Amino acid sequence: MPERSFFIGSYQFPLCARCTGILFGEIAGLLLSFFIPFFWPILLLILPMLVDGLTQLWGWRTSNNLLRLITGLLGGYVIISLLAFSAKSIYSLL
Repeated sequence: MPERSFFIGSYQFPLCARCTGILFGEIAGLLLSFFIPFFWPILLLILPMLVDGLTQLWGWRTSNNLLRLITGLLGGYVIISLLAFSAKSIYSLL
């Protein structure tokens, strides 16, 4: 949907703003997971994406691309951080 995507000139990004944020958050998570230890409270960072997505889905409010990008960044970071922690934990058991 054009209103949910970023544009550079007349070129529309192939991903929506939230998915773009998730992608960049996952890349950041990959890089930072080597340097920043995982703490369980980091899982709370996925809540803003959940609240933003659900309240928009239910029609309670309209989100904007900046908010979608930020919540996607947080969500993507959490997803990769959890996967990296899980992989490190499994590897340490071997």
